[in-house]
Amino acid sequence: MKIERNPTRPVWVRDLQIGGGAPISYQSMTATRTQDVEATVALTTALAAAGADLVRIAIDSRKDLEALIQVRERTTARLVVDLQENYPLAEHVAPHVDKIRYNPGHLHHLERDKPVEDKVQALADIAAKNDCALRIGVNCGSVAPDFLERYPEDPMEALVASALFHAELLDRYGFARYVVSLKDSDPRKVIEANKRFARERPDVPIHLGVTEAGLPPDGVIKTRIAFEQLLSAGIGDTLRVSLTVPNHRKHEEIEAGRRIVEDVYAGRFRSVPEFFGQGLNIISCPSCSRVENEAFVELAEKVKEMSAYAAGRNVTIAVMGCRVNGPGETDDADLGLWCGPTHVNLKRKEESLGSFPYDEVLDRLRDELDSLIAARV
Repeated sequence: MKIERNPTRPVWVRDLQIGGGAPISYQSMTATRTQDVEATVALTTALAAAGADLVRIAIDSRKDLEALIQVRERTTARLVVDLQENYPLAEHVAPHVDKIRYNPGHLHHLERDKPVEDKVQALADIAAKNDCALRIGVNCGSVAPDFLERYPEDPMEALVASALFHAELLDRYGFARYVVSLKDSDPRKVIEANKRFARERPDVPIHLGVTEAGLPPDGVIKTRIAFEQLLSAGIGDTLRVSLTVPNHRKHEEIEAGRRIVEDVYAGRFRSVPEFFGQGLNIISCPSCSRVENEAFVELAEKVKEMSAYAAGRNVTIAVMGCRVNGPGETDDADLGLWCGPTHVNLKRKEESLGSFPYDEVLDRLRDELDSLIAARV
């Protein structure tokens, strides 16, 4: 199938070209604790061997940084660092990685008196000095508050406007070596957001992903829905399939991505039933080094099994593995769980229902699910 790709400019991540007509590249992310250097090196190596062109590692503290330096010394993989809420670490991280991902929605957490423009300029200067690329990573669950206030009735416009604003800032500071991602857990919103952005900035390479796609096979299906529509429209230069799987299965993200791209370019489109997206919807993050208890993945699987009896109900259950994305990205779910080291926080929309041990939360979730179903009868 002949696909006319968007005329994006080339962005180099070390020796890898993203955009500018280069082949689509594949990414994944380590799910080990970053400070467990042996495990992180092993998973990084495994992902690279499986075909990951880029491997992302989360950094949240000085100890994580010290571990990252050791990982860098022991792998030749192209490394991307995820700064999350700790953007000031960029200066210390940049000499050891090939690309930095920052989330515009997290820049307000630290140095609140400093204008966001100054923070972005600092990131651009650091990246330029250290021969790094940048990714502007905008997520549905953590859009910057000022953009949500500006577009209170249209969160999708807030998402796109934030991405456009940060692209404009980097352009203003003379830094063109960046890509943008606009992610949501709903594939239809991913399609809409990326098409809106691409219309405004067809020159900017786009990283595709459906965040918190969840457990396979549903997570692959959700991702395929978005990718088929976007790739066939020429949108997308690099991508990740975000799946909730244990560490020894993280390579499945790369394999799923390759299958989708190969199918699209061969003209093989999988029909999606009209009812897809209705009924029970389990959202879960793909796990990463921020997960504070590896039991999170097993819990997500148990939630899926337990809630199967509600398959015909229009209910969304979100299972998040960390404190960074957990609170915000469970707010829109009918029932949400975000997992800490020893307890799981249970929510109904934005309302907290309490914190429960891992071995008790499933029963409480079932009670809440039953109550929700009964209230809608």
